[in-house]
Amino acid sequence: MKVWIDQDRCTGAGLCELLEPIVFTIGDDGLAVVHDGDSLLPAGPAGAVTVSPESERQVLEASQACPGRCIRIDSE
Repeated sequence: MKVWIDQDRCTGAGLCELLEPIVFTIGDDGLAVVHDGDSLLPAGPAGAVTVSPESERQVLEASQACPGRCIRIDSE
């Protein structure tokens, strides 16, 4: 599974980072982004990151909890 953030819909609530800080963080602009290790990825599909099996459940929970519905999940 891959995940990315649609920042046009992000409210900056931070639930994603709270539920899975390994994948999500809130950027300097107050909006969510995904990261791969120490690298912040660009918003949108170009910034999709492959989710480890250990993080899949938390990413799905974050997607369901997100008030902006901005977390996009792509099946591989």
